[in-house]
This record gives sequence, C-alpha cells and structure tokens, in this order.
Amino acid sequence: MIKTVGFAAQSATSPLAPFIFERRDPGATEVQLEILYCGVCHSDIHQARNEWGGSVFPMVPGHEIVGRVVQVGPKVSAFKVGDLAGVGCFVDSCRTCPSCQEGDQHYCENHVSFTYNGTEQDKKTPTYGGYSSAIVLDERYALKVPTSLDLSAVAPLLCAGITTYSPLRHWKVGKGHRLGVIGLGGLGHMAVKFGAAFGAEVTVLSTSPSKANDAERLGAHQFVVSKNEAEMQKLAGKFDFLLDTVSADHDLNLYLNLLKRDGTLILVGVPTQPLAVHPFSIIPRRRRVAGSMIGGIRETQEMLEFCGKHGIVSDVEVIPMQQINQAFERTIKGDVKYRFVIDMKSLAQ
Repeated sequence: MIKTVGFAAQSATSPLAPFIFERRDPGATEVQLEILYCGVCHSDIHQARNEWGGSVFPMVPGHEIVGRVVQVGPKVSAFKVGDLAGVGCFVDSCRTCPSCQEGDQHYCENHVSFTYNGTEQDKKTPTYGGYSSAIVLDERYALKVPTSLDLSAVAPLLCAGITTYSPLRHWKVGKGHRLGVIGLGGLGHMAVKFGAAFGAEVTVLSTSPSKANDAERLGAHQFVVSKNEAEMQKLAGKFDFLLDTVSADHDLNLYLNLLKRDGTLILVGVPTQPLAVHPFSIIPRRRRVAGSMIGGIRETQEMLEFCGKHGIVSDVEVIPMQQINQAFERTIKGDVKYRFVIDMKSLAQ
C-alpha cells in the first residue's frame, strides 16, 4: 500500500485539514502518479459542503490533476515512468455499456467511478481525489499531457476545459455562429477561449462590469452586463447558442429570450437550486434547453491535443495546499482569475 498525504473534509461543516490515507499498489494495467498540481473546481466546494446532497466523508476533493508517472504495472503499454499524465473527473467505469463502448464513459449506464466522493467498480471502496500526493488508476483512464504547456495551467483543463469543450464540439459551434457565454469564471473563461478558437462570434454575458477587459483579452468579441436591461433587450433573438456556466442561482428566462428560433441554451454550471423555465420562453421560437457533462476519455485527450497545438491553457492563481480553505471562500466570492491551482510540493511543508 502507498502512504498518501492529502487534505480532507471530515464533515460538511468542517474546514479541509491534513489527512493521511493509503492508496493501493498499481495493478497489472495501472499507473501510479505523483500529483504535481490539482485545480480547485467550484464543484469541490459544493460536494465538500454537501450542497448537492449525498456527500460521503471523509472526502478528499480534486479532479483536475496533473502528475508524473512514478510506477507502472507489468501490462501497462501507454505510459512509462517519468511521463506526464492527467486525471479528470472519473477514474473508471463499467467499460461494457453502450456509452462506455462509444467512448462516453462519463455517461456510463452502470457505474461511473468518480475521482472523489464516489466508489471504485466494486461499489464499496471509496475514491479519494487530487488534493493529495499520489493517485493510482488504470492506464485507460489516464491522459497524456502536452509537455509544451505550463503544467499548473493545464490542470483545470481536466474539468473546466473539457466541460466547455465537449458541448461546443457536440453542437458543432464554430464559424457563422453567435455564441453567448453566461458567466466569466472558471468555466466561462475557458468557453470564451474555445469558442473564439473554433471561429464563433463570442459575447460574454456577465453581472460584473469589471470583467469587460478580461473578456476581450480572452477572445470575446462583445461584453454585455446582464443587469443592464436595455443592453440585454438589444440582444433579443440574436444567439444561436448560449453556454450557461453559472453555478449560482439565476433566471434562465432572462437569457432564453436572447436565442434565435431553434437556438439552444446549454447548461454546464450546476446551481444548488432547480432553475425554473417558463414555457413561453421556449415554445414560441422552438428553443431548446440542453445539458452537458464533462467528456469521455477520447474527447478529453482530443481537447488536450487541441490545447497543445493552439497554446490554450487556463488562467490560474497557484496556491499552496495550506491556503485551500481561503481559496474556497474566495471562489464563492468570485475573487479569482480564473482558477485556483494547488502546487502539491506544498504538502511537504
């Protein structure tokens, strides 16, 4: 067994604190990673505080992981010791259902083993995430990381990146499309980068006027303060797609009015409360509300290669592990541009 140092929440009301636990030794087709960096996702906060319900403690959060391979099983062929590797939101799935067979393991119809706050395929052994010194998983669920990119800025691609890349690819958003990105945070800033890279005309819709310059820097063609009723009215019926990245409660109907006929609003942010949709916001123009969740291994690898080719990474603030509780509070306040990433060297302090 591998002694592992991490930070864990012992309950929904306790701060994250040092936690010692054991990882299994790598099996025949498994790799062990020394974790170098781990991003801080807003969903880490939701789950550590049981805001979505169903949280299991102790919980070691973290599913935006970049590490270095330090041990491989005898049948591993895709990685060797010393390689860089990434781990996203899940570490295993049933491998046999139609979704798994089609490369959409995140939609596994039997059992997804999420990277933390989940269980292995035995449905008993708890999974612990990337706020830790090491992780062990099957090579088929590890990802090759471009060596040309800043590794700390690569980590959030494993969730924030793929969460926005996947729906834009699925709906084939690109040249000739007008894309509105709702919210400019950890997810939103990646949506702007990808939307612009795919050739869409990108507009950021934000409640924060101070983010206008950042939106332009990230690649947006237009910035609108969503609290400005007059400006929002000018955009009525203008967008082919809206990507809603907001994790706070908000009024969907305000944004649905901005869609063209047959336009689609895609939900990727997850507020703590259900969002209400008035039928007349969608019926008159045959609008759609859809959802999308991360991406499969094949698509996530495709995204990493796209980012390597085009030099796309997240905008990050690197912190030591000891500042994680302050980072949670700052994330809730939107006081980060645009993703906290933990430098795991700090665990040795």
